[in-house]
Amino acid sequence: MIDVNILPALEYSTDIIIDRVLSRDRRVLFFGEPGIGKSTLATTLAGALVNAGRRVRCIGADPGAPTFGIPGAVCLGEWHGKDWGRIALEALCTLDAGRFRLPLVSATRRLAVPGLDGVLFIDAPGVSRGVAGAELLVDLVEAAGIEVVLVLARAGAAPPYPSELAAIASHVFVVPASSAAHRASKRQRARQRTRLWDAYLANSEETHIALSDVQLIGTPPPIDVPAAWRGRQIALLDGARTLALGEVVHVDSDSLEVLTPRGHASANVLLVRDARRGENGLLNTAKPFGSTTLQYIPPPDVAPYPGAGSDGGPCPVARVGAATVTLVNGIFGDPLLHLRLRHQKRSLLFDLGEGGRLPNRVAHQVTDVFISHAHIDHIAGFLWLLRSRIGDFSVCRLYGPPGIADNIVGLVSGIHWDRIGEHGPRFEVAELHDTRLIRFAIQAGHAVVSKMDEVPVTDGVVLDESAFRVRAITVDHRTPVLAFAFEPPRQLNIRKERLIARGLAVGPWLGELKQRIADDKREALIRLPGGQTERASVLGDDLVLIAPGQKLVYATDLADTADNRERLTGLAKGAHTFFCEATFVEEDVDKAISTGHLTARACGEIATAAGVEHLVPFHFSRRYEDEPERVYEEVRAVCSRVVMPR
Repeated sequence: MIDVNILPALEYSTDIIIDRVLSRDRRVLFFGEPGIGKSTLATTLAGALVNAGRRVRCIGADPGAPTFGIPGAVCLGEWHGKDWGRIALEALCTLDAGRFRLPLVSATRRLAVPGLDGVLFIDAPGVSRGVAGAELLVDLVEAAGIEVVLVLARAGAAPPYPSELAAIASHVFVVPASSAAHRASKRQRARQRTRLWDAYLANSEETHIALSDVQLIGTPPPIDVPAAWRGRQIALLDGARTLALGEVVHVDSDSLEVLTPRGHASANVLLVRDARRGENGLLNTAKPFGSTTLQYIPPPDVAPYPGAGSDGGPCPVARVGAATVTLVNGIFGDPLLHLRLRHQKRSLLFDLGEGGRLPNRVAHQVTDVFISHAHIDHIAGFLWLLRSRIGDFSVCRLYGPPGIADNIVGLVSGIHWDRIGEHGPRFEVAELHDTRLIRFAIQAGHAVVSKMDEVPVTDGVVLDESAFRVRAITVDHRTPVLAFAFEPPRQLNIRKERLIARGLAVGPWLGELKQRIADDKREALIRLPGGQTERASVLGDDLVLIAPGQKLVYATDLADTADNRERLTGLAKGAHTFFCEATFVEEDVDKAISTGHLTARACGEIATAAGVEHLVPFHFSRRYEDEPERVYEEVRAVCSRVVMPR
C-alpha cells in the first residue's frame, strides 16, 4: 500500500496554486469525489489567470453534472471573463461517466489535441470509487497529456486511489476542499442539467430523419417500442464528427421526429445511449429497456402461502405507470391478477382464482372485477370477495362473457342469508354480448335478480373512465373467454424548452391546456400569462409532448387458432406489460390442443408479433412445477422480451 502522505499538499489558495503549479501554461486535471468543488476551483483559477492576461480553456468531462456546455456530451470551452464559452463538443448521449468511460476518454482525447496554447483544465467526473474511477483517472491523464493533477480531498480524509496517483507520471498535489463545498441532491443535479439542455434546445426545430438513411450506433432501444424512444437524447454525426444533439419527440417503424438546433447539417449516423427526458420533464438516465419494471418477489399486500404443496411458484410484481400489478397466486396457481391504482386507494381484479392470500382491505377497495370465464380456477375466489364485502360497501362491478350473471347468482344463492338484512354484498354484473353489455343487479339476501339495462359497446370498451379504460375481446377456449386490456390515457408533458423560447411563465393555464387536449377540445381558447389568448391546438402542437399511456393486457385460457392469434395480437399491440398464459411446452402440444390452451412457443410468438415491451408468461401446467425453466426457455426462444425470474 502506498503511503498517501508522500503526496505533496497545496493550500486552497488561488495565488499559491498559480505560483506553484501554473506559473507557465500546463494541462491540469481536477479530480475528486462528487461535490468536492472541482468546478468551482477551476472557475476561480481561470478568472485569475485571464485577468493576468493568460488564455484558459477547459474540457468539461462530466456529462451528468456539467458546469457548462451540454449534458450528455464532453465540451471544450474558453473562459471569457464571466463564464465558459463553448468551442467544440463530442457527443456521448449518456450521463453515466462510469458505465461509458471508454467513450468519455476517447471524446476527451479528441478535444485535447496537441498544440492548444494557453492553460488547459480537465474537469473530471466525480467517479471516485471502484474500478471505474481508477480507470478514469489513469486514462484521462494519458488521453489529455496531463502534466499536473490537483486532487481535492476533505479535511482529514485520504485522497482516492493513492496507488494510482503515486504511479502516474504527472505531478500530483492534494488540495483541501473548501468548507463550503457540498454535493447537490440528485434532483438538484437533474434540474441543473435540464436547464442546460433546455437552453441548448431553445432555438430548435423538428427534423424528420428516415432510419433508412442513417446508421444507428450506441445502445438504442428496439425501434418497434415507441415509448422507449420518446424523450431520448440522440446525437447526429457525420461519420465520427458530432454535428448536433437532439431529442426524440416521435417515432414510427421507419422514421424519427427529432427536436434539434436550427441549421445543422445532414447526418449519416445517429448515436443513441441512455440519456432521456423523463415524464417529469427532467433529463435523467433511462432505465435499461425491459429490465426493472417487473420482478418476481413476494408482494407487500399478499400473505404467505398457507402451507406445503400450495406454492404457486414465482410471483410476478410489476409497475405499469400509476398502477402496481401482482399475479397473486404465482405462475402455477389459480389466475388472479391484482391491479392497484396507487394514488386512488382502489383495486381492480382480473379473474377470481383463490383469493385467500389477499387481505380483506383489498377486497373492500375492489371496484371492478374482470372475469375471463367461469371455470373453477378463474372464479373460485368469488366466495372470498363475497364474504369480505359483507357490510356497508359500495356496489362492486363484475364483467364477463355471456352467462356470467347466472354463475354469480348460483354462487350467491347457495348461501343462507337469513341474518344479513340490507347489508348483503351488492354487485352489478355485465355480460359482453358482441357489441353490447347486458347488466344485472345482484344483492345477497334478495331473491330477485333484476336486469338493469343494455349498453352499446364500441371497440370492445366495457369500462371507460377519465383515469383509464378497459377493453375486452372474445377468444375461443371451447367456451367464450374474454381477454382484457387496461389502457390509461395519453401522457401529456410540457416542453419546458419551448416555454423558455416563447418567454411564457408556468402557471395554472398549463393545466387547463393539458386538460383541453386530453378532452380533445382543441379549438378551446387558452388565456396566456400576458392576457392574450391562443387556441389549444396551436399551443399543444408547440408546447406539449403526447405519449400513449402504458397499456397492460391480460389473456388466459385460449386455443392456439389463427383467429385467436389475430384477435389477441391486435389487443396486445404495443402493450407495456403482457400477462399471457403459457400452459404447456411444445413436447406436450397434444395436451394444449385437447384442452384449448397455448403452448409456451405460441405465447412468445403472439407477444413478439404484438411488439410488447414486457411479456409475463403464467398459468403453467403443474406438471412443470419442478422445472419451470423449460417453459421460460421455450418462450425466450421466440420472444426476447420475456421477463425471467432471477
